[in-house]
Amino acid sequence: MKTSEIRQKFLSFFESKGHQVVPSSSLVPGNDPTLLFTNAGMVQFKDVFTGKDTRPYSRATSSQRCVRAGGKHNDLENVGYTARHHTFFEMLGNFSFGDYFKREAIQHAWELLTSVYKLPAEKLWVTVYQEDDEAYDIWANEIGVPTERIIRIGDNKGARYASDNFWQMADTGPCGPCSEIFYDHGPAIWGGPPGSPEEDGDRYIEIWNLVFMQFERDAAGNMPQLPKPCVDTGMGLERIAAVLQHVHSNYEIDLFRSLIKAAARETGATDLNNNSLKVIADHIRACSFLIVDGVIPSNEGRGYVLRRIVRRALRHGHKLGQSGTFFYRLVADLVAEMGTAYPELAAQQSRVEQVIKQEEERFSETLENGMKILDSALANIPENGMLDGQTLFALYDTYGFPVDLTADICRERNVNVDHEGFELAMNRQRTQARAAGKFKAVEGLSYSGAETRFDGYDNLASQGRVTALYINGTSVETLAAGQDAIVVLDATPFYAESGGQAGDAGLLLGSGSRFEVADTQKIQNGVFGHHGRLLDGALSVGDTVDARVDTLRRARTVRNHSATHLMHKALRQVLGAHVQQRGSLVDADKTRFDFAHDAPLTPAQIIEVEQLVNAEILDNHATNAQLLPYDEAVQGGAMALFGEKYGDVVRVLDIGSSRELCGGTHVTRTGDIGLFKIVSEGGVAAGVRRVEAITGDNALKWVQQTNDTLVRAAGMLKTQPTELVDRIILLQSQIKALERDLDQLRSKQASAAGNDLASQAVDLNGVSKLLVAGLSGVEAKALRGMVDQLKDRLKSAVVLLATVADGKISLVAGVTADLTGKVKAGDLVSLVAAQVGGKGGGRPDMAMGGGTDIAALNDAIAGADAWVRERLGLA
Repeated sequence: MKTSEIRQKFLSFFESKGHQVVPSSSLVPGNDPTLLFTNAGMVQFKDVFTGKDTRPYSRATSSQRCVRAGGKHNDLENVGYTARHHTFFEMLGNFSFGDYFKREAIQHAWELLTSVYKLPAEKLWVTVYQEDDEAYDIWANEIGVPTERIIRIGDNKGARYASDNFWQMADTGPCGPCSEIFYDHGPAIWGGPPGSPEEDGDRYIEIWNLVFMQFERDAAGNMPQLPKPCVDTGMGLERIAAVLQHVHSNYEIDLFRSLIKAAARETGATDLNNNSLKVIADHIRACSFLIVDGVIPSNEGRGYVLRRIVRRALRHGHKLGQSGTFFYRLVADLVAEMGTAYPELAAQQSRVEQVIKQEEERFSETLENGMKILDSALANIPENGMLDGQTLFALYDTYGFPVDLTADICRERNVNVDHEGFELAMNRQRTQARAAGKFKAVEGLSYSGAETRFDGYDNLASQGRVTALYINGTSVETLAAGQDAIVVLDATPFYAESGGQAGDAGLLLGSGSRFEVADTQKIQNGVFGHHGRLLDGALSVGDTVDARVDTLRRARTVRNHSATHLMHKALRQVLGAHVQQRGSLVDADKTRFDFAHDAPLTPAQIIEVEQLVNAEILDNHATNAQLLPYDEAVQGGAMALFGEKYGDVVRVLDIGSSRELCGGTHVTRTGDIGLFKIVSEGGVAAGVRRVEAITGDNALKWVQQTNDTLVRAAGMLKTQPTELVDRIILLQSQIKALERDLDQLRSKQASAAGNDLASQAVDLNGVSKLLVAGLSGVEAKALRGMVDQLKDRLKSAVVLLATVADGKISLVAGVTADLTGKVKAGDLVSLVAAQVGGKGGGRPDMAMGGGTDIAALNDAIAGADAWVRERLGLA
């Protein structure tokens, strides 16, 4: 049963029981500021459980995407080294909001597991809280679970209700007992049942937790019964998939097998059991879905966690020998696996690829050099030694290695890290930075002249007199050709960076001199500094220059700036009045606008915003600016777009239907903007979204490039652009059909190979047969079926088959029932596997194993013949 089918059967089952199927909420919680990420299925229903919210349904079911990679719930360092830890996972859950309670929750769980998923009842164990007699009785007397498989879990943390089987939302509020369901993987796996000294083993694995919200704990510790008890359950999709697909590790389920193969394809790895491939396969899910939900790599908060996960994946790719970009190419494979269940992933595939690729390119430039430094440092540190804090800090500060990434590498080498020394180095840098800042403020650009008169609203060229010159922060009287400097003029048409609008560039032309302005910044309030280089001649204080703004750069900038005002108004119209500006950067290339909003924009919302802005552009409204008293401007409906500090008199700008306070430069009419297009949308912090948009010739170029890509893609598929999606769907259907045909062909080939192998069996005693063979060109998954066929055909036999694929040896042994008293399949596989560098085991009649020492395989197989004969007394 594929993972996608398991997910759908879960949701369909509870839908048939009257539950509302609720889509997964965002990984960024919208209702709990204490959580870094959504880490359980109940998070989106938390306010319902506490009574702060109501829903039109009293029963719900969901498959909630979750992340545990930061804050209190952090599994990051275990990912890749254990069978069941993930940064991203899906939590299947069913919920009752004051509707049914323990009886129905237990009955539903048992029916789903045993009747729908068809798990053997004898493989299931359950736990209950020690005082929860009600749940115990339901399991024992109504479900019929033998009492020896029902375990009461008591308080083990020094206080009443301090038990793994007693859940609470917080120190106060809803709480109650839990009942967990465990699956027994069998005696071949070490471990004991829950509550036993061996409970940390892997034989008994928890697959489902049923939480019964029964009480309301107050600050005094009192726990009265809730008037409407609730149910909250959680079952990890990956865990139940491993059980239903008869594998022990989550990384062996179909979804991860595909992602691991994709990771191997992109890194060139051949050993599919390599832990680094598991890390990469896990991390592409977390990274992609975080980006889908609006998180982008940054140096703080959720964005920093995302950056850590991306860089950890890249480091493991580097470990496998991949020095170039590769991680972003796995997004397409993830979409193939999960895009149907989560259409938002498929819809944002290109954006996710772009964000990851940019982060890869940013980090891959320094990864190799950083690894050389770290490898050199570790080479001189003995096992269980310590990497010093200064090296740890240098890797962080110079190469962008998150501390936990360096710690992860050190852990692999059995080396500790000096976290205390790192903090000392970090604090030392902060102190130095503060000192440097104070020095600059006192010894920097000291200017005591008149303020600069800005006349660039209506003019892009004017004359000005040089009032000050600075080189490296020092005031000078004259500049020579080739020197970088800051020029202050008494009047200028150059706009100095302010309110989110980038500063102008251009030229200052004097008598025989030419100064190229790269940027314009305010060195003091009202004093404009022209940053650049003197290309020709000499320039002195008191000289008069012709100041000429780069008209193309200014035109592109004002188009973007004016579009920002229109976009802000449109966002408020589409999303609501809560939308407020939280930051902006407008330059010649784009407008980047941050605003308050707690969810990603849907494709339909983006289209609506674009339509509203472009409608204003087509109306070709005249732009009007006027100076008004601040109170009058605000009373007239003007918004403070950029959150600046305003004086008593402010500049009010009317652009189309937008009225805002703004000191920037703008188009004369809205039609001058030309075309408006949003090119990206994402999250930058809790409750803050970011939109990037382009206008004018930049937008036209984007449309032309996108159209060219579409036309070329359609041409490659021999169809028209308007029919491209249908063509892709058809091709996908054809590929799936071919894959099914290929599987059927492989099955027939395996069956034919089994018939041929039967003739190779060696007679042992006139009744029993022995068949030991190494096969080529046979997939590992076909071996078990071949062994079953050979046992049926030979009647009394010991069979051992081996094959090699992708650098891995697979072994399967089978023994007919009449011979298991003397020869056990598990012992035979363990014997051979040990000789090829691996492990194996299983039942007396059927066992599996493997290894990696291909050179030793022939000798190991040959030795199996003598071992079997000895066990049968025929040696």
